[in-house]
Amino acid sequence: MPYASVEDLPASVHNHLPAHAQEIYRSAFNNAWVEYASRGPAQREQLAHRVAWAAVKRKYEKEGDFWLPRDDF
Repeated sequence: MPYASVEDLPASVHNHLPAHAQEIYRSAFNNAWVEYASRGPAQREQLAHRVAWAAVKRKYEKEGDFWLPRDDF
């Protein structure tokens, strides 16, 4: 289900991504949640998480244990 704030994000997102990346994740997830409303509940949530991670990976890259802004955007 959609996230009202970054504090509501799963721990795997909230505890590991920088604040800006968390906002990207939340926004992308919420938009995908609306976009895939016609899918079944489990598939809808899975797709929304995939879209959200893809959005984060367009702006950030993981180096070791840290997510850093990409230089190429």
